[in-house]
Amino acid sequence: MISIGIVRKVDELGRIVIPKETREQLNIAIKDPLEIFTDDETIVLKKYQPGCMFCGKIDDLHEIKDRMICSSCIQKILAEVEKEKD
Repeated sequence: MISIGIVRKVDELGRIVIPKETREQLNIAIKDPLEIFTDDETIVLKKYQPGCMFCGKIDDLHEIKDRMICSSCIQKILAEVEKEKD
């Protein structure tokens, strides 16, 4: 983990500001969703990457009716449909 020496206080609503330089470095834009989780006593913020609704993969995705589905799962679905036709 890289320490960049910036300290921020938590406000009354529990918010902190992520420095602009850090957001730019991590390609985080305004209104981008972030995942928040803990690891022992550490809070981890990660840019949220939605994955395939069936297997969770985050590469080779296609948006179908507002759902993300990977090519592999699409092929499996098509194979099942073909099987049912027989």
